[in-house]
Amino acid sequence: MSIHMEAKSGDIAERVLLPGDPLRAKFVAEHFLENSRCYNEVRGMYGYTGLYKGVPVSVQGTGMGNPSMSIYVTELIRDYGAKKLIRIGTCGAMQKELHIRDIVLAQAVSSDSNMTEKIFMGCNYAPSADFGMLMKAYQQAKTTSANVFVGNVYNSDEFYRETMARLHKFMEFGVLAVEMESTALYTLAAKYGVKALSILTVGSQLLTNERSAHKDSEQSFNQMAEIALDTIIAEA
Repeated sequence: MSIHMEAKSGDIAERVLLPGDPLRAKFVAEHFLENSRCYNEVRGMYGYTGLYKGVPVSVQGTGMGNPSMSIYVTELIRDYGAKKLIRIGTCGAMQKELHIRDIVLAQAVSSDSNMTEKIFMGCNYAPSADFGMLMKAYQQAKTTSANVFVGNVYNSDEFYRETMARLHKFMEFGVLAVEMESTALYTLAAKYGVKALSILTVGSQLLTNERSAHKDSEQSFNQMAEIALDTIIAEA
């Protein structure tokens, strides 16, 4: 057991999907995994392990934001031996060519979080995805009907913000989308020498103020989950 999870040694697979919403962890377990079993209910942050195409895979809710993500990723890696982690979540599109339900693969992460500043004693650090998983996810996505983009994303500690000025600056430099957890995931993966990737579905378009309807959100989540699962079992 770890501080925030009640799983026993061996309960969690080396391959782990990371949705922010714990109910989406439950959904993935029930709809995509065979013989799934719940290993964690602490704080309502559900975690499950089952088989996907015969390969053990876990899915663990992480909550919202870098601090929450960092807690679960640290414990998954340090206490349970996770080796490959894929975040599956939503993002807000920051470029006009991105539309609702498009898929974004986060190649690297820019951030307003001071998490890396603290770790690197005031220096900038550029968290990036594992290239092997990024390439496999792109190949998997191209076999589907998904419209997929690869590039830099903006990781922010703010959901509700006083001004859009910082977002507009990142838009000027071609950053694809904004989200809230990938800095923690990529930084900790680098620290512990494991593989990580964020696969994101566009749930809102910041330039047009469009938002996905519930039905669209469910369909795009299913597609993203399948891409992530096929990627994580293909990665050696």
